[in-house]
Amino acid sequence: MSEHRRKPPQPQGGGRAAARRGQPDASSGRRAAPRGATGSPADSYGSGGEEHSYGGRAEARRAAQKGGRRRAPETTGPGGRRGGPGGPAGPGRGRGRATPPPGKKRFIDYPRSDKFGWQRWMPSWKLVTGLFIGFMGSLVAVAGIGYAMVDIPIVAKTAKAQNNVYYWSDGSVMVATGGEINRQIINYADIPKEMRYAVISQENKTFETDSGIDPKGIARAVFNMAKGGQTQGGSTITQQYVKNAMLDDQSQTLSRKFKEIFVSIKVGAEVPKSQIMAGYLNSAYFGRGAYGLEAASRAYFNKDADRLNPGECAFLSAMLKGATYYDPAGATSLDPTGATPEANKKRALSQMQDTLDKMVEYGHLSPAERAKYRTLPKWQNPRSNSRLGGQIGYLVDLAKSYLINNSEKTKVTEDKLQKGGYRIYTTFDKTKVKELESAVKKVQKGNIKPKQRPETDTHVQFGGASVDPATGAIKAIYGGEDATKHFTNNADSTGAQVGSTFKPFVLAAAMKWGVKNPDLGDDQAQDERTQVSPKSLYSGKNKLKIKNYDGSVWTDKDGKEWLQTNDGNESVNPPTYKIDLREAMRLSVNSAYVQLGMDVGLDKVKETALDAGVLKGSLASANYPSFSIGTSDPSAIRMAGAYATFAASGEQNPPYSVSKVEDKDGQVYKHRAETHEAFTSAVADNVTDVLKTVVDKGTGTSAQLPGRPVAGKTGTTDGNKSAWFVGYTPQLSTAISMFRLDDNANNKKRTFLEMYGTGGQEKIHGASFPAEIWHDYMAQALKNAPVKPFPTPVPIGKVINAEPSPTPTPSVTETEETSPTPTPTPTQSSPSPTPSASDTCGFFGCNNNGGNGNGGNGNGGADGGTDGGTTPTPTITESTGTGNTRGNGNGGFFGGQDG
Repeated sequence: MSEHRRKPPQPQGGGRAAARRGQPDASSGRRAAPRGATGSPADSYGSGGEEHSYGGRAEARRAAQKGGRRRAPETTGPGGRRGGPGGPAGPGRGRGRATPPPGKKRFIDYPRSDKFGWQRWMPSWKLVTGLFIGFMGSLVAVAGIGYAMVDIPIVAKTAKAQNNVYYWSDGSVMVATGGEINRQIINYADIPKEMRYAVISQENKTFETDSGIDPKGIARAVFNMAKGGQTQGGSTITQQYVKNAMLDDQSQTLSRKFKEIFVSIKVGAEVPKSQIMAGYLNSAYFGRGAYGLEAASRAYFNKDADRLNPGECAFLSAMLKGATYYDPAGATSLDPTGATPEANKKRALSQMQDTLDKMVEYGHLSPAERAKYRTLPKWQNPRSNSRLGGQIGYLVDLAKSYLINNSEKTKVTEDKLQKGGYRIYTTFDKTKVKELESAVKKVQKGNIKPKQRPETDTHVQFGGASVDPATGAIKAIYGGEDATKHFTNNADSTGAQVGSTFKPFVLAAAMKWGVKNPDLGDDQAQDERTQVSPKSLYSGKNKLKIKNYDGSVWTDKDGKEWLQTNDGNESVNPPTYKIDLREAMRLSVNSAYVQLGMDVGLDKVKETALDAGVLKGSLASANYPSFSIGTSDPSAIRMAGAYATFAASGEQNPPYSVSKVEDKDGQVYKHRAETHEAFTSAVADNVTDVLKTVVDKGTGTSAQLPGRPVAGKTGTTDGNKSAWFVGYTPQLSTAISMFRLDDNANNKKRTFLEMYGTGGQEKIHGASFPAEIWHDYMAQALKNAPVKPFPTPVPIGKVINAEPSPTPTPSVTETEETSPTPTPTPTQSSPSPTPSASDTCGFFGCNNNGGNGNGGNGNGGADGGTDGGTTPTPTITESTGTGNTRGNGNGGFFGGQDG
């Protein structure tokens, strides 16, 4: 056998174990080969018979990676640890990684074939570069195609729009209006340079040098839309011009936004800046139905645009930010937008001044010229077309604002509404609207004589609203004399305080939440309360020292004690001054309800008013005791809606004016009831029962409807600056307001004027003209409606302050509740669940149908006074009313009319 085929000698003296330990071979006298060494010549380097081996796994791995040709060495022994086919490190089982065999080369080598582990998934720089070049090339191709496909918009197309048709609740047409475009295109040369630079300074200072788009603004808008947020408009003048001109597509989508981008790029590249500016100012919406600068100049200043001065230009540039919040005439809205005339004037002036300052900063206006314009320019009240005369304009404004303010629900935005094409079905009852207007005009023509009494009868205004308690549908409003002459909707927010018509919310809070426990700390007192009964007794003392619930005297921030006055500075029921809450409501005693509000907590009184439907933005500060007697100024709509909550036994339905909307494709919106329980029926029905007493035998007797149950409350305010009557039947709730307010002044703060002597009366109170209007309207509005009774109230709460009276005369409440007389009094004209004080001779005297008050001519009572006003800021000596000496009350010492 040849030498190279001779078998290697078998290991002796311990075999594998000896080899592992490196012990000497028993037969040769040499040490066994180290672990990992081989007996092959190919595994050794050099000469002289000395053997060298790779130094373990790491060196074997390095050898395997060299060039891809040399293979890792193998052990020769079949039983060795490495190398042999039978060893654990043999082919397919070695611990090292071998280079993959060469294969067909891929076009995109990913994952990378020549790498291992995480390196296989790291793209090479060649791959990254290639992908980037490909992506950018695709973008350029898409941009080129998009650029070629879009056209430059034509401004004249923006004049195309449709009318919106408004319908009465019976389905008949009210008016077709609201979609016409009031616009006249003018040349660039006719646009004052101050107007151009006012817009540039405020909106896009780089307009004259930029490319027409703002990449950051675009990215922000696209990201906002992609995540489902509200879309944002273009941020450059060019983009805004494009948006205005693309009236054919006002959808707020990503595709629309990308289309605007391509159009803006094309316009910026191919259209002169002068043409872009003229196009923008000829198509922009300035409010008041005015599109374009010329129409806006006529709408606000009644002059041609080329005659505008720098101050007027800066003023109009503010309107571009949203006339709803900047038009000094204010905006009509059912929901709170803060767009009152006073707030809008403040915003418009601030924005105008900021624009003028920037014009100076950027070198477009001299400081000397800028100094001339420190106040708002003299603007004119909005003018509407003849179809919006009378009450129609107020009704249309109310419906429009309802849709826009609830656009998330109605899907009708201001832009879409201006485009037109809607059929809008309102809740307004044509007959009731006419009847309410007739009732106001009857009182106005018969009593208000501005020519005869210019000092007292000028600027007299009325407002009114009527709401269905079962649904919240607004059935009628009276917004003012004429929507084309008097812009402010008096049925909506006017700023007129509601006075004592706020007291039912205090009573409701006492029955819903209860009074706090005076024996507990603040935290516990909030939780452990006593629900109040209408029979609870409170003090009717004039100049009553008002206390906190724990008995400590209330003081203002200056440490002054609050002394609450009653109307005419008169106390009730001396010497004890005790009066129950029913009687205190009937006679509108301020001191009793101010103290009750403190015992309940003014925070709970405020919460109760909100629950009833009064809007938070119309509520005054609840930090003063007078909050309980009506320093707040809710609208007639909201007061009618809040009282409707009592009429519906505690079910609150937010007032609404639109039942459904349709367009050419079908239904867009349909109203859905949003009823929720504001109060339990026990609370609401007891409030109604107390308010019935006010109309049956109290300050509101002039609102009685023979044969129908009526609940309501009168109110007037400090200084006799407003008067209210709010009342309801089970089917209809109506609020009427009266005030004097000169809201035609451009630069003056809106100021309410006193009404002493107005209409020939010594003092205006809620039971006079407001209650008369309420009575005349409701008598007609309900003449064909069935008579429905109010629910019978269940007893509620605990009698607070029920200590025995030292006087032997039984209290009014005890007489009312336990000793009814079998014979009704002559003055009783509508059913009442409990006899009134005039049915018995209680603290307040008998019904004597005689007695002339001071200069009065009424049914008994030495003083027919009003409920007095409210004190907006705390003082010790200020009275909340001066009384009404006309004396026109029904029985009792203070049976006169309420204010």
